[in-house]
Amino acid sequence: MQENKLAKIVSLCARRGFTFPSCDIYGGLTSLWDYGPLGVLLKKNIKDSWWKSYVEIRDDIVGLDSAILGSEDVFKASGHLSGFNDVLVECKECKKRFKVEHLEDATTAGAKCPECGNNIDFKDTPPREFNLMLKTSLGVVKDSAQTAYLRPETAQGIFINFSNVLNTLHKKIPFGIAQIGKSFRNEVTTKSFVFRTREFEQMEIEYFSSPKDSQQLYEYWRSERMRWYVEDLGVNKSNLRFREHQKDELAHYAKACVDIEYNFPFGWKELEGIASRGDFDLSQHSKFSKKDLSYLDTKTQEKFLPHVIEPSAGVDRTFLALLSDAYFEEEVNQRKRVVLKFDKRIAPYKIAVFPLLKNNAEIVEMARKIYDDLKLTRQVVYDDTAAIGKLYRRQDEIGTPFCLTVDVDSLTDKKVTVRERDSMTQERVAADNLAAYFQDKFI
Repeated sequence: MQENKLAKIVSLCARRGFTFPSCDIYGGLTSLWDYGPLGVLLKKNIKDSWWKSYVEIRDDIVGLDSAILGSEDVFKASGHLSGFNDVLVECKECKKRFKVEHLEDATTAGAKCPECGNNIDFKDTPPREFNLMLKTSLGVVKDSAQTAYLRPETAQGIFINFSNVLNTLHKKIPFGIAQIGKSFRNEVTTKSFVFRTREFEQMEIEYFSSPKDSQQLYEYWRSERMRWYVEDLGVNKSNLRFREHQKDELAHYAKACVDIEYNFPFGWKELEGIASRGDFDLSQHSKFSKKDLSYLDTKTQEKFLPHVIEPSAGVDRTFLALLSDAYFEEEVNQRKRVVLKFDKRIAPYKIAVFPLLKNNAEIVEMARKIYDDLKLTRQVVYDDTAAIGKLYRRQDEIGTPFCLTVDVDSLTDKKVTVRERDSMTQERVAADNLAAYFQDKFI
């Protein structure tokens, strides 16, 4: 049932312009997706909410946009070149590769291929470590090119800019650096839509503190990040949970880590990780770069390497969680109604404007005037390409909270019909009062 829901979401996304398979006209590229007009708007609303919550309205976090490419030295220091590996096994029958940890009924001797059902003999095709980094070269002449890597996370750009931010803005600990950006991992192909892809977008904060405050801040960020999903994005709380990392699964640098998991159509999976990273990152980059990245507390004259709390969220996973949370099928007048019940704040379009008769110049003029006024303050769409019933169904499927129709009566009573998405109730509203009307609706 849940897997069927995922197939319906993928179909809706393609049909309504949320996502498209990348390079589709050339046969596609596995584990890569392009975001269409509606997908771009939804992702923008997710990122805008996060940025406003953690950079714009806070005094203790500043923003950064670091380069996507990084030098080999950066990833030697971070440990990615030596330890950022998956253990893979290849099926000799279908030639597909799989993570050993994801194979069902795997034993020391072998497992069954999830693709073709063939028995995989680990003695015949032993599991091998496979580095997830994507390598490239910089420079005009290949022989003299400099080796570089597409970053596998946005975090390292923050750590190597720690002293730059500190010296230019004179921030006092505790403070954080936030970044939204693309990352790249040479993942094994999966079948979970945009959940795990080779190119993805992250929203990360590295929050720097004294060692003595790190545990308290770790608890704070656990609570705060869960709050954001529920209160700011409107995610159903029953679909979210914490999962503590056990000692044997912690990264070597981590003192503690917890995942915020979402109940996706394919089960409970990680939405965000919140890690207490200690001083590992600044310590490593100090060692490899030979630059002092310590912090001097001017009050106590104590000098130390700050400890780091890292809330790291995926934009694409949040995108999928919101679609999963919002997708509903209802029976209305003996017909199936598909609707995305997004929170009004993150819906791609907030209002759709329709002229009931597109051949009536006066109606069109009035509808266009209303549309032009409303779009100055909100994401609004104008549509006259179908009958009113079909227009309503189209907006329901993309999650638009309100539809506004200008009809023949509007020319005399100067009122329009506003339909609310979830209840489907309609009311007549004075055209000259629409700005105030919607202001109340979006508070």
